[in-house]
Amino acid sequence: MHTNSIIELNRKAYKKNIDFLKATFGKKVKISSVVKGNAYGHGVKEIVSMAYENGITHFSVFDVQEAKSVKEELSDKVTVMVMGLVQDEDLEWVINNDVEFFVFDKSRLTKAGKMAKKLNKKAILHIEVETGMNRTGFEKSEMNKVIAFLKKEKENVVFKGLCTHYAGAESITNYYRVDKQIKRFDEIYQYLYKNDLKPEMRHSACSAASIMFPETRMDMVRIGIMQYGLWPSPEVFVNYLNTKKSKIDPLHRVITWKSKIMSVKKVAIGDFIGYGTSFLAERKMKIAVVPIGYSHGYSRSLSNQGRVLINGHRCIVVGSVNMNMMTIDVTDVETVKKDDEVVLIGSQNDLSVSVASFSDFSNQLNYELLTRISKTIPHKIID
Repeated sequence: MHTNSIIELNRKAYKKNIDFLKATFGKKVKISSVVKGNAYGHGVKEIVSMAYENGITHFSVFDVQEAKSVKEELSDKVTVMVMGLVQDEDLEWVINNDVEFFVFDKSRLTKAGKMAKKLNKKAILHIEVETGMNRTGFEKSEMNKVIAFLKKEKENVVFKGLCTHYAGAESITNYYRVDKQIKRFDEIYQYLYKNDLKPEMRHSACSAASIMFPETRMDMVRIGIMQYGLWPSPEVFVNYLNTKKSKIDPLHRVITWKSKIMSVKKVAIGDFIGYGTSFLAERKMKIAVVPIGYSHGYSRSLSNQGRVLINGHRCIVVGSVNMNMMTIDVTDVETVKKDDEVVLIGSQNDLSVSVASFSDFSNQLNYELLTRISKTIPHKIID
């Protein structure tokens, strides 16, 4: 078990985020909690349990392994939907366990029908359509084949959902592209409807789209980053604030990442710190060594610029971030010793290191930084 650091998850903060999302979308829109990437680094087990406590009964994952993780925690109490990879050898488990899944090509469609017939149990399908993301999804020109299949195999499959994904709804620069996608999605839905096929639900919105394009909320929204208390981008946050009189951020960060000082030592003026020559001490310095490095998810690109909190001071990473350690300039921290708390993400006294500022220094997205946090770090839910 990793003992170098700990991830704390704030139960009250998570509840406030879910309450905000429910109030924003209204009772008619179902919220699917997206927990891919180890619940964006927060831990699947902990997040799905808190989500369920707050009335969330639908979860979206990328692959079957993640689906199994949700099932292990909540069993058959909730609905699990795989948005990405379903290997042929996993189809039997998926169908037998009522796991819903995206279908975006003819091969998967055919195999799903055959496996469902073999098991004498219906496969629950969400037909993903290509609207302009150019990643996965049936083209409009393929819809006649999809329609024929769904009608022919109605005893073996359930047409649960029609879905798509938007190409960058978090940025206003993509406005016309996303707007075109919304229109294409509706065209395909109308085409299905005219051919006597209607899904039980339509869903297309991620966190960004749900705020920037309210018309995309439809029957269900797939919410990832916002449930964790973070905005998809500054633009989405500003867009939200522009619609409200109150200019207070309604989201609350759920995650705190903490470690402890491993050792403290002095460095003479003119000496280099760490590997190579990336940092030269231009004064007499005091450094703290922290047992966290890039193997734990603290990016090497934060060398000489990352920030942490120690004893109420904002301190800078000096020298290269190593595989398992990093060095922090604590010259101006009057009292500092071994085992003092180090906050990598979170708050200490009146200071904070946000995921946003953390990722700005490393040129990473919120999403990338969070999902790189090692799964071996213990997680603890706090009230």
